[in-house]
Amino acid sequence: MRYRTRVTAPATALIGVATALTVGSAAQAAPAAASPGAETLGDPVFPSLGNDGYRVRAYALDLAYDATTRLVTATATLEILTTQALSRFSLDALGLDITSVRVAGSGADFEQVGEKLRVTPVRELPDTSTATVVVAYTADPRRSLAHTAWVPTPDGFAVCPQPNSAHTVFPCNDHPQDKAAFTFRVTVPSGLRGVASGLLVSTETLTDGRTAYTYRSREPMATELVQITVGDYIVKDRKGPGGLPLRDVVPTARASALEPALSLTAGQLSWIERRLGAFPFETYGLLPCNSDAANAFDFTGLETQTLTLYKPNFLLQDESKIGSHMMHELVHSYFGNSVSPATWADLWLNEGHADFYGLLYRYERGWTDSLGLTTMEARMKDTYARGDQWRKTSGPVASPNATNLFDSQRYLGGVLVLYALRQLIGEDAFGSVERAFLDRYRNSAATTENYITLASEVSGQDLSGFLRDWLYGTKTPRMPGHPDWTVTPATATLVAPNTRRNGHYHDNSATL
Repeated sequence: MRYRTRVTAPATALIGVATALTVGSAAQAAPAAASPGAETLGDPVFPSLGNDGYRVRAYALDLAYDATTRLVTATATLEILTTQALSRFSLDALGLDITSVRVAGSGADFEQVGEKLRVTPVRELPDTSTATVVVAYTADPRRSLAHTAWVPTPDGFAVCPQPNSAHTVFPCNDHPQDKAAFTFRVTVPSGLRGVASGLLVSTETLTDGRTAYTYRSREPMATELVQITVGDYIVKDRKGPGGLPLRDVVPTARASALEPALSLTAGQLSWIERRLGAFPFETYGLLPCNSDAANAFDFTGLETQTLTLYKPNFLLQDESKIGSHMMHELVHSYFGNSVSPATWADLWLNEGHADFYGLLYRYERGWTDSLGLTTMEARMKDTYARGDQWRKTSGPVASPNATNLFDSQRYLGGVLVLYALRQLIGEDAFGSVERAFLDRYRNSAATTENYITLASEVSGQDLSGFLRDWLYGTKTPRMPGHPDWTVTPATATLVAPNTRRNGHYHDNSATL
């Protein structure tokens, strides 16, 4: 079959009535004493992000949008599996007005401290047990916060959770290593459409003039990849390669104007599938959300799972201006979504691969890049010359911090690492490494070390020293096959490559 069956249980089997606590721990002579779970997963870039002591198996998000107040009333139901005996646990949550929390059908004490929602259940949760957690809350998509995923639009909203803002939309374990099944129920007034990641499984016409749309993800998803949108949209369906359902969510008034861009997706899918294998999800499409406002979000596209977010005006350009970046976002379905970064320090695996294939797509078509170059070799020679400068001002490729996480070193610097690897082991071996990595870590998360180990295994060479020098070294190594390439010496007065601003990040992709 074209699409492989997922190995995790479907959301319907995991989300149930919030009235039961199922204990699945093995018999123990002396159960460990319960204690609070840690309020971090120890991420090297975002050390306060995520929570320990449990993992989330599934989320069911039920959101209702009021077009008059422009507020969202919501319930988040989480099915968790404990990894220790818990007297208390925490979720990430910011800017949410929590009204109640229930654990295993009973009301639980809770408090909001900083960006954490601390929950104390009536009864301690045993180790390796499952429990249903239900959090009722309201949210204002227009609320000013230190950072937010909400994108208010004139007729509703969309969300852009990456990297650390999903918990401004729903309480969660907001880290990409804790992927889960998702079900979404989005209730909207007549005249609007509610859409979310995954496939539409039901549409309910309610008695009060509202409609509820339910979507379900076939594959597990990281919280930072969730998409939920409400607006005056139409959904355009078509078929992709092998019958893959394509689903675009388009502002009604601009549907005709956007059609030339939307029609490009099927051909792009065919191109990338020849290199990376069958598309890993149940559907794909674009969401040109109903806002071109400068302050809506400060990036071109965002790879929310099964539905890439764009501003409409970008997609109104000629194919040569948008096709390479559309490929960049499509590649994220493989690197970043299907295989998520185990920590945010592993971001180069996402962005380096997305730019690598996006640039290949550009140069195959003879489209000049932003530097006026037309070949990968020419672009990599230019990037190579900048290597020591970027390592001085932005750190090695696989050693980012929260300030420089999304700068050019993770994008083009990551491309340069992949180019060097391909130069060393050859194009065929490189392709085998790529496919083996995607296959082994499908529907999970992977580290930089995982990639290094697998590349050595598949290529039959010990690549650990080579790749670690490229990924963590303070000096740019020699480029295989190009002994004549030189690196410009770093100076003390250089400005770092493009970096984050205003709490988010702007575009550093070479595919633009």
